[in-house]
Amino acid sequence: MNSGSNDTKSASQDGSHSLSTGDNESDSPCIGVCTTLYDEICQGCGRTLGEVSNWVFFSQEEKDSVWKRIREEGTATRFQRQAKENKPA
Repeated sequence: MNSGSNDTKSASQDGSHSLSTGDNESDSPCIGVCTTLYDEICQGCGRTLGEVSNWVFFSQEEKDSVWKRIREEGTATRFQRQAKENKPA
C-alpha cells in the first residue's frame, strides 16, 4: 500500500466512485446499473442497447455524440446520482 500524498486525494479525484455515479474521465458512461425495463434504453447510463453492445467498436466521434445526447437528456441514473452528490448541503 502506498503512503503519502496519494492518500489525501478525495474519492472523486481518484475515481473510486466512477462506477457508482460516473465521472467525466471515463470512456464509457456505464455505472454498472444495467437495466432496460420497458424500453431499449439503459436506465443506468442512458444508452440504447445498440450503443451499449457496440461501444467498443465506436469511433471517438460516435462516443462523443452519445455522451452529448445522454448528458443533455440527463435522465439516466448516472446523472441523477451526480446531481445529488453535487447538490449543496
